[in-house]
Amino acid sequence: MNALFTYLRNVRAELAHVTWPSTRQAIAHTLIVIGISIVTALLVGLLDYVFTSGVGRLVGG
Repeated sequence: MNALFTYLRNVRAELAHVTWPSTRQAIAHTLIVIGISIVTALLVGLLDYVFTSGVGRLVGG
């Protein structure tokens, strides 16, 4: 049990050294991630549609 408390104390000490982003930076980075996720989802959906249609035409005539 003592090892757990030592570990948690060390984690807290390390977190004190972290340089946290400002609110503005956090929002900007979050919006970038959301935007890239949407673009990626649209691209994967488009590729899925294209390949499904292509295979359907090859197999179904």
